[in-house]
Amino acid sequence: MWRGPRLPMIGAMSDTPVKQQNTAAFYGQAVASFAIAMVATAIGIFRLSADAWVRAFLAIAVLYLVTSAFTLAKVVRDRQEAGQIVSRVDQARLEKLLAEHDPFEKL
Repeated sequence: MWRGPRLPMIGAMSDTPVKQQNTAAFYGQAVASFAIAMVATAIGIFRLSADAWVRAFLAIAVLYLVTSAFTLAKVVRDRQEAGQIVSRVDQARLEKLLAEHDPFEKL
């Protein structure tokens, strides 16, 4: 059975996604910014004219805030990556259906 001319598939399954890579400068800037912020906060808490228990409470609160921010960033990243995988599977299914479809076939 003649199926007609085959059109090139756009975004075929063999295409590899472009990996977004951060530069070394961006990574260094992010690490330096985090370190400066943590040191400045620690110095501010240490030099605060308050009782030791108040400073300890603030230090623990800052550590909790940092760990929860890291956790939130990881959850957001994981959800985004999962969405990309589902999107690629759906795209592959659609491409397969389009490749197998023959508009000239009798019903």
